[in-house]
Amino acid sequence: MHILLVEDDTILGDGLEAGLTMEGHVVDWLTDGQDARAAVIGSDFDAVVLDLGLPGCDGRSVLQHWRRDGITTPVLVLTAFDRDAHCVETLDIGADDYVTKPIALPELTARLRAIQRRVVGGADNRLQLGDLVLDRESRTTTLSDRPVELSTFEHIILEALMERAGRPVDRETLEVRLYGWEDGPESNSLEVLIHNLRRKIGRDRIKTVRNLGYQFNA
Repeated sequence: MHILLVEDDTILGDGLEAGLTMEGHVVDWLTDGQDARAAVIGSDFDAVVLDLGLPGCDGRSVLQHWRRDGITTPVLVLTAFDRDAHCVETLDIGADDYVTKPIALPELTARLRAIQRRVVGGADNRLQLGDLVLDRESRTTTLSDRPVELSTFEHIILEALMERAGRPVDRETLEVRLYGWEDGPESNSLEVLIHNLRRKIGRDRIKTVRNLGYQFNA
């Protein structure tokens, strides 16, 4: 997943960024509410982890701003505020989940997978198209029940394409999933990843759509 982390505690934010990255996610981290308000517009984040006690603009105001603007990106609120006092209000203004600090990384990532499943309409952590199955939790892929060995970047690209099966996914969207806001390699790394995936799962499954990007065909 491409995750926006909005957390002003630098020690906690650094730990969450490192932990989520180790879990295979791409994380962009902001510490200010005003910056967060603008960051989601036009971006392809799969989820947001949002603190409520932010400088510049508090987290609830940020969330209200997003929802008023029609931004439907899933938001997991992670806060030190008392749960009983703020949970119901925060969920009612548009949060998809609400958890209090501290939280163990495995629980946080499980909750992120859960809200992502709801977005794509899945009942579990698996994406299955025909005989190809990708498991988000175990980060494994099988083809006709046989394991397919994928690199971390290959897994990220395949997941993005399978989530949007039947629709073209543009190059920028895929590169953001790979590298976040950081500049990726200057070379043809995306084309190499697509080539490797075609070799491993079948060339006809990933179609190049001229001027639009790539499309997964079941």
